[in-house]
Amino acid sequence: MIARYSRSLIRESLQPGPSTASEDMQWLAAAAPDVRAIVRAALPARRVPAAVLVPLIERTSGFTVLLTERAATLKDHAGQISFPGGRIEPQDADAWQAALREAQEEIGLEPGAVEFAGYLPDHLVVTGFRVTPVVGFLTPDYHLELDAAEVRDAFEVPLDFLFDAANQKSRLRKIGPVSLQVVDIPYGERNIWGATAGMLMTLQRLLLARQTP
Repeated sequence: MIARYSRSLIRESLQPGPSTASEDMQWLAAAAPDVRAIVRAALPARRVPAAVLVPLIERTSGFTVLLTERAATLKDHAGQISFPGGRIEPQDADAWQAALREAQEEIGLEPGAVEFAGYLPDHLVVTGFRVTPVVGFLTPDYHLELDAAEVRDAFEVPLDFLFDAANQKSRLRKIGPVSLQVVDIPYGERNIWGATAGMLMTLQRLLLARQTP
């Protein structure tokens, strides 16, 4: 099967720098302005800067994305499927460097194994983080050493599976006083949901927009 996405298409669909003036919650993309305002007002007032790495691997059958299963003992988002990442620290030059540092700390991924592709819009998380997702191309022969205190497992999922509407399960989620349609993506015994699913759906939306004449 020939990949439907190329590196050039992915780069062209992304932002060259972090989104400092706008933010994105995929489940708000089609919501009315008043609903978006209500949801944002219901979120924690703090906006802790964080970054995640969205690692894409170009396989012969198409692109896959590397995801992690967080340790069950973590304070935030325990046991969830996520991208490697965390808070942006003062020593980090930018979100890209923060994402690389966190990926190295959590899963032992060497920064030299990742090629910068671009940024997705910042994503608000109900736990009070403003997450900057940074997309990178990961060399197919990458090596991982998981930090068991933070990560239980790491695995790849084909983008074609994630972007297939048949695999995207819609449900209602209450945020503040309103209920919104969100997407879960079951994958085997795992369930990709929340901010991770939202970022993936944002990536799909941007790629589709670039492909549309």
